[in-house]
Amino acid sequence: MAINASSDNRGQWGSKFGFIMAAAGSAVGLGNIWRFPYITGENGGGAFVLVYLACVILIGVPLLFTEMGFGRFTKKSTIGAFKDTGANPFFMGLGAILAVLVSFFVLSYYGVIAGWTIGYIGKSISGSTESFADFAANPTMTIPLMAAFTLVTIFIVNKGISGGIEKAAKVLMPVLFILIAVVAIRSLTLEGAMKGVDFYMNPDFSKITGNTILAALGQAFFSMSIGWGIMVTYGSYLPKSANIVSSGVWVGFMDAGVALLAGFMIFPAVFAYGLSPEAGPTLVFQVLPEIFSQMPGGAAIGAFFFLLLTVAALTSSISMLEVPASYFMDEKKWSRKKSAWVVGTALFIVGIPSALSSGGAAFFSEMEVTIFGGTYTGFMDILDYFFGTFFIVIVALVTCIYVAWKMPIDNIVSEIDQGSKWTPGTLASNAFVFFIRFVCPVVILLVLLNMMGIFGIFAGGG
Repeated sequence: MAINASSDNRGQWGSKFGFIMAAAGSAVGLGNIWRFPYITGENGGGAFVLVYLACVILIGVPLLFTEMGFGRFTKKSTIGAFKDTGANPFFMGLGAILAVLVSFFVLSYYGVIAGWTIGYIGKSISGSTESFADFAANPTMTIPLMAAFTLVTIFIVNKGISGGIEKAAKVLMPVLFILIAVVAIRSLTLEGAMKGVDFYMNPDFSKITGNTILAALGQAFFSMSIGWGIMVTYGSYLPKSANIVSSGVWVGFMDAGVALLAGFMIFPAVFAYGLSPEAGPTLVFQVLPEIFSQMPGGAAIGAFFFLLLTVAALTSSISMLEVPASYFMDEKKWSRKKSAWVVGTALFIVGIPSALSSGGAAFFSEMEVTIFGGTYTGFMDILDYFFGTFFIVIVALVTCIYVAWKMPIDNIVSEIDQGSKWTPGTLASNAFVFFIRFVCPVVILLVLLNMMGIFGIFAGGG
């Protein structure tokens, strides 16, 4: 589907495929490849997978429709979208401004983690046995790697929507799937790998508890770029002819697909080497390198694995940088070049404390915050709790309520109908309105209450 250039100089997607790749790339990040497998391991394997898929279909995809439709209806990035539809200070603050801050501050430390993945490509090839703790605590490694990753992100965003973000996504997303397939095939050919497949794919319904459902809701929620202002901003670059329904379904499908494929990379290898599938956040940087070091051809497979993590991080970082950059382009009338470089430079400076918070500097590594019964240690973990977890849920809830109840919901339904033949008043559109008005706000509120320790089982964010 060819798309003509925008008349308002904001830029537009060059094709439906390009938009889907970019939006899916935003949703597909480290959370799919790193977090999904260990959350699955902690929640009983196959049973969790089924609940997770249900959450993506019933909650994630309708919220994607909402944010994409909101962006295209206003043709503005997040702050402009709320402002132009008459939002009061409450919705502006907790819906619009907070969304921009979420994308900015998450990207400030996301670049640090992405830098680690770049470093581990080199560690895999060289056969280095340096521990993760020593590696992460070395600022002469972590800060330059973060700078390199940030520069690549700035360069792509600087090239524009069609010429930069879309062009990069069209290359990076297929490469990501190929890399996942390579590592998964090698993992599946290991002796004893089928034990991992059995754990992963055979659901034990006795394992499904309230904890399982809330963990699945949280994973679906955090992995789909909902509540960041990203899908509102990306939706604002969509032409009226674009099919939001099919695009949203494809984004949800690809996001869940990468997460599911990640399980086929990790569980067969973990079981083949007799390690625990419940290793938690240490799985990627401590457990898997140990597995790769014992595996025939492990150096190459390890390098492939960390390369795909870097690619996944880049497809997400591009979208996170676009959110604050688009604010300056829309509201301050800055050029794209100025916006990308100013925001990117600020990101690097703000990211330095995170780079120093894994042992690089005692002040940033040892600071603590206790909230809702949980204690978070280190500057990066504290930032991740507030901006990478808690505030995302706030933004998603406020945006959902605003679109469903404060704006005329018919505006969004009509917007989604354009290009999708989804006539308002039909069963499909009525079901969408019901979900966005009643089901999604209640579910988001449950996730929020769970994070606040009401149910006592919160397992962390995205």
